[in-house]
Amino acid sequence: MNFRHLGSSGLMVSEISYGNWLTHGSQVEEAAALGCVRAALDEGITTFDTADVYAGTRAEEVLGRALQGQRREGLEIFTKVYWPTGPGPNDRGLSRKHILESINGSLRRLKTDYVDLYQAHRYDSETPLEETMQAFAHVVRQGKALYIGVSEWTADQIRAGVVLARQLGFQLISNQPQYSMLWRIIEGKVIPTSRELGVGQIVWSPIAQGVLTGKYRPGEKPPPGSRATDEKGGSRFIQRFMTDDVLTRVQQLRPVAEEVKLSLAQLAVAWVLQNPNVASAIIGASRPEQVKENVKAAGVKLSPELMRRIDEILGPAVESDPCLTVSPDKRP
Repeated sequence: MNFRHLGSSGLMVSEISYGNWLTHGSQVEEAAALGCVRAALDEGITTFDTADVYAGTRAEEVLGRALQGQRREGLEIFTKVYWPTGPGPNDRGLSRKHILESINGSLRRLKTDYVDLYQAHRYDSETPLEETMQAFAHVVRQGKALYIGVSEWTADQIRAGVVLARQLGFQLISNQPQYSMLWRIIEGKVIPTSRELGVGQIVWSPIAQGVLTGKYRPGEKPPPGSRATDEKGGSRFIQRFMTDDVLTRVQQLRPVAEEVKLSLAQLAVAWVLQNPNVASAIIGASRPEQVKENVKAAGVKLSPELMRRIDEILGPAVESDPCLTVSPDKRP
């Protein structure tokens, strides 16, 4: 496993991090979830990402049990706050009340005294940013979180957050956006702004919810038990990629992957890690062997020529920022 600094901070994270968004507490049984975490640890993954809302807080509980007994100093545990975790009007958002109550709940479920990174799961337009950042500053001063991050914030929101964080004396060091060969929205504004401000990316869905594994084929029904058939939540995130054109182009990537002795999934994870602003790619898994396969993308270097060939194959299948004018060989 290779390690990278998260943004301009001193915190090192594993290039591949393990996330439990649609798996722990919902999609797979706990025994399988624990097996996946053990596989991640065996493969050298030290960075684990979750959120209070995942599986109605059960995902944090499963991860806490899975990591029990591990040397805490050797782990980087990340969680998030924003989405509803209860029925009340204050059980959501980024108010001071919800942040200070939520961090306590997350620490209890994760069975730890602190998290390494506490992230705003989305931007809260109904709460003053000053209030949100003051609450995060309080969490850091209490020692309940070492660093603060955000998820899916725009470039302007990240800039405003970094300015306030610096004024309040703490570090906002990361953004967690969706990023893959097929979803490149952040390349237009978010990555250039982040690089300027010392903010790193921890990207989710590097294999586009499984589409970039090649298991979905044009003109065929999705395999039973796959993410595309998961009505609990996974299927709605994958539909944008489930067109015959996209699936055909993904199949055309097979010779490229074989040329560098990678599976399609490994190629997809390696691709996002070519971006120097990406500190870590989050993988999920329902089986330990999926973890063992995807970690092989760590440390892989793809040539500029191969990156251009990937762009040429995917062509109009790629979702990107309409303001993006950077050529593929000069990607941010």
